[in-house]
Amino acid sequence: MPTDAKKRGLASAKPETRRAVAKKGGQAVSQNREHMAQIGKKGGQAVSQNREHMAEIGRKGGESHGRRTGTEGAPQESRREPKKEGEDETRG
Repeated sequence: MPTDAKKRGLASAKPETRRAVAKKGGQAVSQNREHMAQIGKKGGQAVSQNREHMAEIGRKGGESHGRRTGTEGAPQESRREPKKEGEDETRG
């Protein structure tokens, strides 16, 4: 693109004007919670298809948890407290 080409549209506007327009656009989209939820769900579904990436995320979470609780490297059975009588079986 030639260096002497004139800017067109918002590119020719003052930086303050461009920021104001961008802010209004972001506010309009983020006010629609249902729309934002759909976007997040779609992104999450796309990311979760990559099993290697998800495994890496899980490993990092486990390592972080181990550092906080002092159970890093311990066998998984010993990481959990024994269930108490009457405790819901579905809870970890």
